[in-house]
Amino acid sequence: MHHRHDIDIQAELELTRRSFFNTAASGVGGIALASLLQQDGLLAAPAAPNPLAPKSPHFPGKAKNCIFFFMAGAPSQIDLFDPKPKLNELHGQVLPESMTKNVRFAFINKNAKLLGSSRTYKKYGQCGMEFSDLLPHLGSCADDLLMVRSLHSEQFNHHPGQLMMQCGRGTFGLPSMGSWLNYGLGSESQNLPGYVVLSSGVGSSGGATLWQSGFLPSTHAGVLFREQGEPVLNLANPDGLPPELQRASLDTLRDANQQRLELMRDPEIASRIASYELAYRMQSSAPELIDFSSESKATLEAYGVARDDPPNGGRGKSGNTAQSFGRNCLLARRMVERGVRFVNVIYASWDHHGNIDKELPYNAAVVDQPIAALIKDLKERGMLEDTMVVWGSEFGRTPLGQGDGSKSSGRDHHPFAFTMLMAGGGIKGGQVYGESDEFGWGVEEKPVHINDLHATMLHCFGLEHEQLTYRFQGRDFRLTDVGGNLIKPLIS
Repeated sequence: MHHRHDIDIQAELELTRRSFFNTAASGVGGIALASLLQQDGLLAAPAAPNPLAPKSPHFPGKAKNCIFFFMAGAPSQIDLFDPKPKLNELHGQVLPESMTKNVRFAFINKNAKLLGSSRTYKKYGQCGMEFSDLLPHLGSCADDLLMVRSLHSEQFNHHPGQLMMQCGRGTFGLPSMGSWLNYGLGSESQNLPGYVVLSSGVGSSGGATLWQSGFLPSTHAGVLFREQGEPVLNLANPDGLPPELQRASLDTLRDANQQRLELMRDPEIASRIASYELAYRMQSSAPELIDFSSESKATLEAYGVARDDPPNGGRGKSGNTAQSFGRNCLLARRMVERGVRFVNVIYASWDHHGNIDKELPYNAAVVDQPIAALIKDLKERGMLEDTMVVWGSEFGRTPLGQGDGSKSSGRDHHPFAFTMLMAGGGIKGGQVYGESDEFGWGVEEKPVHINDLHATMLHCFGLEHEQLTYRFQGRDFRLTDVGGNLIKPLIS
C-alpha cells in the first residue's frame, strides 16, 4: 500500500452529493477556500479541513504553477515539429502491410498512401531545435523549450484521448491533472480559484469532463473563465440586490450548511460553504483580473490582444479567435501572478482530416505569437523558473494521407508517436528528447507514455506520483493510474 496524502478518511466515506457537484464543475460551486472564512472569523472551528489550504510537497520542487496549453483536436507533429525527409521522398506510396496489420485507425483504411509535408523547417537557437515555417515565434524560444518527439498513447479517438491526457486514463469520472495538483499542494490564491480553465476557438469535444474533479471533492474542479464580459457566468448580483441583503443571505446559508457539515461530515458541504464566500470575493477580484488597463502597450501588442484574425480561417475559428487566444495567454500570466495553481488554456480544433495546407496555417498563426510572448514575459519577470508551461494535445496525426493526396488532403488520428513542448518549472530546456521513425509512424528511441509525462510533471512540483493517491471504492487511485515512470533527462 502506497503512502497516502493527507485525507479525512471519515469524509471519504460520505460522498453522497458528488455527482451533483461534478455537473457544476465549470462554475464557482466547485471551489472551496475555507481558510478565507476562518480569516474573517466566519468559520471558527471547521468540521473538515480546508481542501485548498497550501500543503507541503513530498520534497522540494521547482514548479509552483502550471499553464497547460491544450491544443484539442490533435495538431500534426509532422507539419510543425518533426520533419521527415524520407516521408516526402516516399510520398504517395503505401506502407508495408507488416506496419499496419494490427493497427486501428479512426477513419482511413490500411491502404492509405503516405502524405509528405509541404512545410519547410528551420533551426533555432543555440540548441538548433527545428520548427516548421508556421511557428517562427515559438522557434525564437527554442533554448528555453523542451521538445519531446516520442509521446505515445493507446487512445486513437478524441474524447478518450483527451481524457487520457488530462486525467491519466481514457475513461470518465477521474480527476484531471489540475485537480490532482490542487489536491496535492492546495492553492496560493486567496480570491481566485486554484484551477482555472480558459477556452478559445470552437471548444473541445471533451467539454467539462476535461477539467472535472472526479471522485476528489468538487472543490478541486476547474472553473471556466471568460476573457471578456462577465468573467464567470452568474457571478454578478441580480439587479436590485443590496449588498447588506446579500451578506445576510450568505451568513444564513453558511450557518445552515455548517450545522449540516458537523452532522454529516460530507466534504461537499464544506465545498458549498466556501464556494459562496469565494464567489462573494470574486465579484471584485475577477473583474480586476480581466482589466488590462495596467498592462503596457508593448505587452498588449506582444500578446496580440487586438490582432486581426489570420486569413482564411479553419476548424478553430469562432469569432475573432486570435484576439480571444491572445487575451487568454495574458490572463494566464496574470492568474499565476495571483497564485492560481493550474491554468488550462484550451484551443480547438486542430482536427485536420482535410484541407490541412489551408487550415493548419490558420491555427498555428493564432497560437504562435501569444504563447511565445507568454514564455518571454514569464522569463523577463523571473517567473519562468517556477511556472511550468506545457503545449500538447491528445495525440498527433498520421503520416498517411486522408483524401486524394492533393492539398485538400488531411491526416487521421495518430497516437503512436507525437510531439509536445515544455518549458520552465524545473524542465530542462534547449533539448529534443526522443525520436520517431523515418516516417513519423512510431517511436524509435526514448519513448514517453502520457503516464510518464504526468509522473515527470508531478516530480517538478515536488510530488511523488506513487504517493499522491486518493482512496475511492476500496482502491488507491492516482493520476498515473498503474503506470508512470520519472523521465529524469527532462528535468533540470
